[in-house]
Amino acid sequence: MGRGFGIAAAVAHDVTRQVAQEAEQLGYTSFWVNDTPGADGLAALAAAAEVTDRIRLGVGVVALDRRPPETVAADVVRLGLPQERLWLGVGSGGDPKGLKRVKAGVELLHQQVSAPVVIGALGPRMSALAGEVAEGVLFNWQTPEFAATSGQWVLDAADAAGRPRPLLMAFVRCALLPQAEARLAQESGRYASFPKYAAHFERMGVDARGTTIASDDPAVLRAGMARHEAVLDEAIVRAITADDSAASILELLHACAPVMGGA
Repeated sequence: MGRGFGIAAAVAHDVTRQVAQEAEQLGYTSFWVNDTPGADGLAALAAAAEVTDRIRLGVGVVALDRRPPETVAADVVRLGLPQERLWLGVGSGGDPKGLKRVKAGVELLHQQVSAPVVIGALGPRMSALAGEVAEGVLFNWQTPEFAATSGQWVLDAADAAGRPRPLLMAFVRCALLPQAEARLAQESGRYASFPKYAAHFERMGVDARGTTIASDDPAVLRAGMARHEAVLDEAIVRAITADDSAASILELLHACAPVMGGA
């Protein structure tokens, strides 16, 4: 299936442009950024759109408790994002009533934008909601075995609702060693400290590091991604690099590139 590449929205826009353009040249099928306070994922995608014309563009995900859906829709239009190439990822953020917020948000976005909407999900209820109302799901910090299980939650819910099959997608943290070892450890520890993610790792029976692919050998990285691609429609290399420089990110981009693109 497809192989995407994802970076942080906080990466400088000139670097984002370089990476997006190279990802398209190498045969990646999608380019993604996250969205965090102080780092606008949609603006980063607009920078990527300036230098690409084929690759799908995804944001994963906009927290709707921080950025209301009407604002998201308005920003998509204001930034001139190519909606025919856009996967618009949304999530609950820290809202304890996240299911209700996300369901309402997706309904509003469907009214105001033409881009397919993708829900970020960890557990069974949000996964089922993705099947019921969205065009896709974006998983995060998962093993390929658990991706198969959670993907079935989505597909079963879509089938019960009489909806078309949603796309199954996931961020997969990848890192080249030894240069990215410190940052990978930091990122794994940070997510493990979040209660929702701690419960998620316990549910899978692995720690955060156990969901990542890390090696000094590009062949190992590619083989690891292939295991995720076997159960997903789009497996996204979520870049963990020593720093946010173009050189560091491009090194990983080439190491994980689809075979058709060469390395």
